[in-house]
Amino acid sequence: MNGLINSIFVVDVAGSLPVSVQSVRAVPGKGLEGDRYYHKAGYWSHNGNLPRDVTLVDIETLERIEAEYNIAIEPGEHRRNIETKGIDLTALVGKKFQIGEITLQGIRVCEPCAHLVELTGKKQLLRGLVHSGLVAEILTDGVIHVGNQLK
Repeated sequence: MNGLINSIFVVDVAGSLPVSVQSVRAVPGKGLEGDRYYHKAGYWSHNGNLPRDVTLVDIETLERIEAEYNIAIEPGEHRRNIETKGIDLTALVGKKFQIGEITLQGIRVCEPCAHLVELTGKKQLLRGLVHSGLVAEILTDGVIHVGNQLK
C-alpha cells in the first residue's frame, strides 16, 4: 500500500490560517517544526497525553466532501498537516509506516471537532471528515517533502 504526500501545511499560532510549505522537519516527540503543536500552542496541546505530532488527511476524502456537500475546501482549511494521495490512512492506525526516510506510528483516526466549524463556518466539512484521517507519532527525525512516498 503506497501513497504520495500531496501537500504540507503548518500553522504557527492556534486559529491562524494554515501555510503551505514544500518541506518541513519532523522531530520525534515535538511534531513539525514551525507548527503550533511543535510549540505546544495548538488548540488541543494540553488535552491528554496522547501524541499529536502530525495529522494527515487524504485528498480523496476532501474531493468526496466537495462532491457530496457541494462546498469548496480551501487549501489547508481542513487544518491537517499533511494531505496524502492514494492510500487509506485509517488502515495505518496501530502500524508503523514511512514518509520518505522518516518512520511514524499511526496512533488513531483523526476525528474532526467543533473547533473546525468555529474556524471555517462549514458544518459539512465536519460531517465529511468523520472517521477519516490519521494522527501519527514521529519516531525518527528528518525532513518531509511534497512528493515523498508514503508506505
